[in-house]
Amino acid sequence: MYLSRVKIDVSNRRKVKDLNHLGAYHKWVEDSFPNEVKDGYRSRKLWRIDQLGNNSYLLILSQEKPDKENLEKFGVKGTAETKDYNVLLNQLQEGDKLLFRLVLNPVMSLSSGKNSGKRGRVIPLVTAEQQLQFLKDRAAKHGFSVNDDEVIVTGRSFEVLRRKNQKPLKICTAAYSGLLTIENLELFKKALTNGIGKKKAFGCGLLTVIPGRTE
Repeated sequence: MYLSRVKIDVSNRRKVKDLNHLGAYHKWVEDSFPNEVKDGYRSRKLWRIDQLGNNSYLLILSQEKPDKENLEKFGVKGTAETKDYNVLLNQLQEGDKLLFRLVLNPVMSLSSGKNSGKRGRVIPLVTAEQQLQFLKDRAAKHGFSVNDDEVIVTGRSFEVLRRKNQKPLKICTAAYSGLLTIENLELFKKALTNGIGKKKAFGCGLLTVIPGRTE
């Protein structure tokens, strides 16, 4: 697998004017793999937008390397880079305490009653407390743990997704940053490669960590 990153050229309004909803970012990601587009095949990819200072970056985790020129379509020329993700995966050990970043779609389903036969209504979790609990509730099954005083919600928003012939959809997102501890290496690697939660095709679920231990 490969982890790629490119700096988005936000200073060039004409260049990025079409990046006004999640579907546009999704298309950018898919178009960065022209051989798949040509063959009519789409492999699984995870992606997200990172805000680092005044800069915005597109991150993509993929099975194949993206085309650099296509990856820089809305990016700053010369900033696209791709690294072998297996190098990171092979460094990890249970007990490692690592810096991490993650964007999730924090939602909950309201019960419609045991005998209703209907799916419960899905509602967004909008407070920092709810969103932190959402992460903590899912940490164990993905092989890691987090402490209350070592993780924060760095951003909360409703992102717009537009699809042809459909009403625009607002997707609740929460960005997290902090420290985590690997408790189950096998489950943790699955979380890194398969993502966490819903709306993975639209910028949620990609968990990344910084190689090396903090202790």
